[in-house]
Amino acid sequence: MSKTWFITGASSGLGLEMTRQLLARGDKVVGTARRLDALDSLKQQHADKLTVMALELTDIPGIRAIVDEAFRRMGRIDVVVQNAGYGLVGAGEEVSDVEIDRQIATNLVGSIQVIRAVLPHLRRQGGGRILQVTSEGGQVAYPNFSIYHASKWGVEGFIESVAQETAPFGIDFIIAEPGATETGFGANLVHAAPMAEYENTPAGEIRRAITGGSFVLKGDAKRTASAMIAAADQTAPPFRLALGSTAYSSISHALSRRLAVLEAQRTIAFSADRDR
Repeated sequence: MSKTWFITGASSGLGLEMTRQLLARGDKVVGTARRLDALDSLKQQHADKLTVMALELTDIPGIRAIVDEAFRRMGRIDVVVQNAGYGLVGAGEEVSDVEIDRQIATNLVGSIQVIRAVLPHLRRQGGGRILQVTSEGGQVAYPNFSIYHASKWGVEGFIESVAQETAPFGIDFIIAEPGATETGFGANLVHAAPMAEYENTPAGEIRRAITGGSFVLKGDAKRTASAMIAAADQTAPPFRLALGSTAYSSISHALSRRLAVLEAQRTIAFSADRDR
């Protein structure tokens, strides 16, 4: 049975790959992009199944208007994919105030507002599914990506709470966490002005790996998109979906380390309770 999808950031990366695969199998897609002409070639091939709408994640009234219009046109939307976003590269001290504000406004606030905008519609139609694309960077952190990580950890925390609030309405969530994947994401990175003081630090090492092309991208975009679609098709999908061996290994390692640190603090933690 075919489904109807709403996908932000549908003109590039994983959003574009998902859109291609879904249209090829006969599903309907409302794809958003910053420019209406960004999906012209796909629109020509799938005029009856693809609806293209312009969306800028920092335009909150615009988000609400586009979401309302998408549900009005389609009647029902089964899966909402919040994929749009970008990466900001720079040590925490290097990034500018403007760069911080834009990263948080796009990746964190924009994602939150897309989810908030679709919830009333999903409630009224009796349920639905939201797939939020974060990255392994929503569970782990690397030097030189501090503000990017803040946005991804933030939206995962938001969803952890909202998923509990909306479960009674038949609304569920998937948090997709791809590792480094060849999607063109790197070409759209915003680089903060480097400071000489960070040249010989872990932040400088990561910067050189990115600019020198030695940053390893193990993930395959087509397979990653297919895995997200397959998860969204499941009756009971995983709440978090690690994608790629890099994501699996790095997340597993980070969680194991955090759990070991927590367990070592048990006596101290319990000592902070009041006497009964």
